Amino acid sequence: MAARTGSKDIITLRGSAAIVSEFFGYAANSILYNRGVYPEESFVKVKKYGLPMLLTDDQGVKSFITNLTAQLSEWLEAGKLQRIVLVIMSKASGEVLERWNFSIETDGEVVDQGVSREKSDKEIMREIQAIMRQIASSITYLPCLDEPCVFDVLAYTDTDVAVPFTWIESDPKLIANPQMVKLHSFDTKIHKVDTLVSYKNDEWDEQ
Repeated sequence: MAARTGSKDIITLRGSAAIVSEFFGYAANSILYNRGVYPEESFVKVKKYGLPMLLTDDQGVKSFITNLTAQLSEWLEAGKLQRIVLVIMSKASGEVLERWNFSIETDGEVVDQGVSREKSDKEIMREIQAIMRQIASSITYLPCLDEPCVFDVLAYTDTDVAVPFTWIESDPKLIANPQMVKLHSFDTKIHKVDTLVSYKNDEWDEQ
């Protein structure tokens, strides 16, 4: 992602796609850990973004996320990815309990003309840190998930994109009358990522 000009870093389309797809991989791991989708002992601690982060040690989940981030990077580089959603559902009923929504705005000029942008790596890292801290503290603003859960990932792409056979058409897995919490965003100057989590409204809160 490379050459430096003063305090700024040159951000290329490929470099930006790598930053965003890697971010989603770490964010997904953090969500799965902090929302208790997988047991605490199945995660290992690493350092990333200047923070202690947790990554799954489950081979199936690890392989899924690795393949996912590779595909996201390809779509991001083509300017074809609009949104990625991590959905947490009840294992027993399939009811959707949470939707972690990452909306992506892409600088069309960069995709069409191959130009680069400038932004400090440190500034991007600070913005990502703020999101990761919010995910880590999600227990303070989201209801407790007190039943076994599973997750799925939805990708919203342009209609003309080539879709690998491992991806299938899906309903949007929406939540009726959800509560929503907007999280921080980050911007590479090529891809801007806005984060929002929506969750099932606790019936007791409506009393």
